[in-house]
Amino acid sequence: MAETRPYPSGVTPTFVVVVALFITCLIAANIIAVKLVSLFGHVLPAAIIIFPMSYIIGDILTEVYGYHRARAVIWLGFLCNLVAVAAFWGGGLLPSAPVWEHQKAYDTILGYTPRLLGASFCAYLLGELTNSAVLARMKVWTRGHWLWSRTIGSTVVGQGLDSLVFISLAFVGTVPDSLLVRMVLTQWTAKVIYEAAATPLTYLVVAWLKRREGVDHYDYDTSFSPLPSISAGPSRQKST
Repeated sequence: MAETRPYPSGVTPTFVVVVALFITCLIAANIIAVKLVSLFGHVLPAAIIIFPMSYIIGDILTEVYGYHRARAVIWLGFLCNLVAVAAFWGGGLLPSAPVWEHQKAYDTILGYTPRLLGASFCAYLLGELTNSAVLARMKVWTRGHWLWSRTIGSTVVGQGLDSLVFISLAFVGTVPDSLLVRMVLTQWTAKVIYEAAATPLTYLVVAWLKRREGVDHYDYDTSFSPLPSISAGPSRQKST
């Protein structure tokens, strides 16, 4: 086994690209989620095509760079999404020009009710942070073997919490309980299948990043607090 050394403080261009992709997937998912689609007889938000990618990228961040870095990116994504929502809300409040007749369409696509917005933010933070923590712990337990077990296992937990929290907070009291359960199970199952199908691609990206960055982070002594911290802590990585 290669010797361990402290995590470097520099941020590489490759890391920045991965972070940008994570945040883009998150914001895009929140915008297109207003459209409902029918897939194989099930009604799902259109975000199903892109939101699971944020979990896949979150897995890659945690596997390569460690929980500390992934946690910081998750909170950055939360902040960026908050800024985007504030911009959409502010744009909707501005008076429309006489020649522009699409205010209703703007409000339909980019407007958010407080309940749906709160449900989305809570589900995102709980799901993503749990997903990252589970994967980081499993990497230590498995000594870096069986990446597929970590990506799929963490997704089962993280996406399960995400679907349960969002649908419960957003729709409880407005739809029958039996429908709520079906909605949770349908979204949860679809997201896990998505993650499993993307496993070969995840393997390729993780292997490439580890070679390029020279990083294979293990969270031996990491604090798994969900709150972001300034110091990276004493956790270690393999040098490659």
